[in-house]
Amino acid sequence: MSKDRAMNDKANKIMNELIKLIEVVANGKRKVFDCGGVLLYRGEIHMLKKVGDAPGIYISEMARHFNVTRAVVSKTVIKLEREGLVRKEADPVDKKLACLYLTQKGRKACAIHNALHRASDSDIFEFLDALKSEEMDVIEAFMKEANKMVQHHF
Repeated sequence: MSKDRAMNDKANKIMNELIKLIEVVANGKRKVFDCGGVLLYRGEIHMLKKVGDAPGIYISEMARHFNVTRAVVSKTVIKLEREGLVRKEADPVDKKLACLYLTQKGRKACAIHNALHRASDSDIFEFLDALKSEEMDVIEAFMKEANKMVQHHF
């Protein structure tokens, strides 16, 4: 087999793995997680995590972070409020704005989600930790290009 053909076969295998990954991620939007007795979709738990990472965040900031409309964030926040996971407080400077904070129940749900990630993601971190810096650079460059491709298709 020629070197060019072997490279093409490798490239095709990599692209096939990337496509499988994209499909899993795209279909994962419908996956529900049990976060301490509260069932949340992936997008909901990640918005909840963002509130935990940035207490006092505004809905508009969340929308920019997730590249979605304020209406999408508002709808999700309403559900999270109803579930007792987040609370809104008027901004101390601009009373028209609402700041978002986790409740105790929200902090518990985030802790459960974070523990799930630590357990399920440890293999990939071990793999990455074993790589040389140059290998990490190649993976980082590939991930940036793959992200551009995903942004283009979705």
